[in-house]
Amino acid sequence: MDLFPTFRTQGGLGRCGAAILCALSVLVVGCGDRSPKSAQQAPSDAAVSSAVSPVQADGKKVLRIPFVVAETGFDPANVHDLYSSIVVEGIFDTLLTYDYLAEPAKVVPKITTEMPLAEDGGKVYTVKLKKGVYFSPHPVFGDKKRELVARDITYSIMRHYDDSIKPVWRFLIEGKIVGLDDWYAANKKAGKIDWDAKIPGIEEIDSHTIRFKLTKPDVNFNYVLAHPAMSIVAREVIEKFPNDAQANPVGTSAYYLKEWVRGQKIVLEKNPNFRGGTWDFKPSGKDPYDEVLVKQMQGKPLAQIDRVEIYPIEEEQSRWLAFKNKQLDLVNIPGNFAPQALPGGNLAPDLVAQGIRLQKMVDPEYTYLYFQWNDAVWGGAEPHKVALRRAVAHAINRDEEINVIRKGQAIRAEFIVPKGVAGHKEDFATNHTYNPPLANALLDKFGYKRGADGYRSTPDGKPLVFKITRQATAIDREFDELYKKNLDVIGIRFGTETEKFADSLKRQKRCQVTIRGSAWIADYPDGDNFTQLLYGKNIGESNDACYKSEAYDKLYEQSRSLPDGPERDKIYLEMQKQFEADTPWVMGVTRLRNQAIYPWVLGYKKHPVLLSEWMYMDINTGKGK
Repeated sequence: MDLFPTFRTQGGLGRCGAAILCALSVLVVGCGDRSPKSAQQAPSDAAVSSAVSPVQADGKKVLRIPFVVAETGFDPANVHDLYSSIVVEGIFDTLLTYDYLAEPAKVVPKITTEMPLAEDGGKVYTVKLKKGVYFSPHPVFGDKKRELVARDITYSIMRHYDDSIKPVWRFLIEGKIVGLDDWYAANKKAGKIDWDAKIPGIEEIDSHTIRFKLTKPDVNFNYVLAHPAMSIVAREVIEKFPNDAQANPVGTSAYYLKEWVRGQKIVLEKNPNFRGGTWDFKPSGKDPYDEVLVKQMQGKPLAQIDRVEIYPIEEEQSRWLAFKNKQLDLVNIPGNFAPQALPGGNLAPDLVAQGIRLQKMVDPEYTYLYFQWNDAVWGGAEPHKVALRRAVAHAINRDEEINVIRKGQAIRAEFIVPKGVAGHKEDFATNHTYNPPLANALLDKFGYKRGADGYRSTPDGKPLVFKITRQATAIDREFDELYKKNLDVIGIRFGTETEKFADSLKRQKRCQVTIRGSAWIADYPDGDNFTQLLYGKNIGESNDACYKSEAYDKLYEQSRSLPDGPERDKIYLEMQKQFEADTPWVMGVTRLRNQAIYPWVLGYKKHPVLLSEWMYMDINTGKGK
């Protein structure tokens, strides 16, 4: 999931996307020993028991959290950035979800009565829906409660083939469900969409039973059913707001959109039609803090929090001050404030004295700097263009980024599948090392000549400029300084283009951004979620660089039919080699999450896959003690 803005995410991924450059992250846990590790630095029981939330609105329990970039909207089929996806997950239901405490991450039923019944070697999945799952009240339903039924699932999946809304998650299901692509082709030919058509691979057995027939076995299909993009919408709502579904999200999960001031404030309140449920999770056995969570929450009704307030705060200083002034209940400690908040790697005494808790994690994500594959100067497979991109890869000093910009709160990303995700190769070492002499030698060899001013031109004599699209935040300005210094050494002019996050995302999907920093956080705990970022058929969706390689695509298509294991690992290594040979990206870093949480926040643990944990949390208001 896109996490942007660069270094977006969580960079949602999540989830289940992003995108994240330089953003908060959400993560995904891998399998077995590859699971990311988390550690809790907890305050004393006395500090926690006496902590009461300073904010109560109309007697309601209120949770206040920041986003590091502004949201873009809340249509599940169209949202591609992490922050918007967090809200989507809080409003809408998917068929499946993840156990709150299990490690590694475990898919479990959400609005199904049980896990899907897999038959025919994993080509057929039968899903039974819970009864009594209702959409939040909305005028489009009149005064009646609107129950979620099987047809809503079919419609929600079909929407990923509605080109008019520019869907970005079609790759999750494209080519997988029998007859779905044929239906799309028929619609294209007819010039209109037949929403009432029957899809052979989506059989509505009755109002609460649906059967999926796949073109071939898919070991990740349950992950797809748990992905926020597969959130279930009501057709009548979409048809009521055909051009503005982003601003009119109506779902069946614990919260609904109460107020939205774009880029400033998002307010969610509890869905009065929420089906309920009970907090009932077992400790993972891997994190001692799970026992605390169970003690705080076991047996409570779900959705204890009445109101969630979200504030996009892009500048690190403003975000940290808001937290310290108790205007936010939890925050990812901004990199520039890590030295004072985490001296020696531990929470500062003044924060501990307030009962603040520290949660540390390695996010299953990475950042990267991509080049537009169709660009006349920076893109393409011609040897001199490949040499240019490799020169940049050898010129950028990621260790300086980690130590200076990120204050040590990151590690180098080298493999196309990150730590904490099935398929990661722990002992891999990239050929794209920091090596300015090699970068200069490459540019000299392939005709990028220096002028009298020391800067190079293209082989055909035109000015050569590394012009990056970014936002005007403090961390972007730090990256400007780093990149300019690194590129000056190899004689490449540095320039910037400032643009709003949402606008960059739109142009990116149209292959109109030449150079940009991005990031991806795992939507599901499998390497396929990352290797698909370079797949040619995902251009316009998740393939930000619009990279095209027949060799890479062939390898990817082989890998996607294989489960995690040695056979697929060999293919991933070949994909990595092809990636390095072409260098459509420069790999960046995997960021470390250091989250500070006030003690009145109960039941909270950043989940490796879930984006919004709000329904599993509580706020101590001091009542009923």
